[in-house]
Amino acid sequence: MRSIPRRLVAAVALAVALPLAACGGGDNGDKVVIGTKFDQPGLGLKNPDGTMSGFDVDVARYVAQQLGYTEDQIQWKEAPSAQRETLIANGQVDYIVATYSITDSRKERVSFAGPYLITGQSLLVRSDNTDIVGAESLENNKKLCSVVGSTPAQHVKEKYPGVQLQQYDTYSACVEALKNGAVDAVTTDEVILAGYAAQSPGVFKVVGGTFTEERYGIGLKKGDTELQTKINDALVKMEQDGAWKAAWDKNLGPAGLPAPQPPAIDQS
Repeated sequence: MRSIPRRLVAAVALAVALPLAACGGGDNGDKVVIGTKFDQPGLGLKNPDGTMSGFDVDVARYVAQQLGYTEDQIQWKEAPSAQRETLIANGQVDYIVATYSITDSRKERVSFAGPYLITGQSLLVRSDNTDIVGAESLENNKKLCSVVGSTPAQHVKEKYPGVQLQQYDTYSACVEALKNGAVDAVTTDEVILAGYAAQSPGVFKVVGGTFTEERYGIGLKKGDTELQTKINDALVKMEQDGAWKAAWDKNLGPAGLPAPQPPAIDQS
């Protein structure tokens, strides 16, 4: 019997191997895709060198580690506020950690783990300001900046009609206006303002406490209770082993905002 040429054997082996490889997990099976903000200092920020930093980023990293992923297996994807539900529903991300408030309307489209932080609307002023100490201080024709169409802007309109509200496209534009004196204060969630304050030590300060409540959660595919449970377990561990407070102190401590008590995780 004639022997089969080695080249033919190799070709047949390759032809068999290719379909098998196509059925495997590939690169996507070895990675976790996490959505976060790329433009919020102290929370979710893409640095000039391409690295990611911030409290939300550190929470997301810790969760990924507990799920079995290493740093080089994380793929970061920008998750603008208006696109978060769509990114999850379309399977473009595995989960989102991006100052993502848990609300009833959002829970109709996605599931949440957490909350991992409770914050609320507050005020950012220049560090030398002495006459703005809370929301009521703004009624004296103070110029307040927030973002067009945002919940904080709407809240100010409804609750404090005596304020001169100016709405910009981004919070970074508001902060720049505050820096050059075009406005007297900026309002959004306290933790976001703390990030801007930490980015420019001695220039700004957060005042007035909080006058709304926002519960930040980790968004994931609707009904994925298995992943939800795993993420909740990771958050509990992060709070218990001190990593949660360490992440806060590193990213938001420079703003002078003391670490709050970590919230109880909703295991329902």
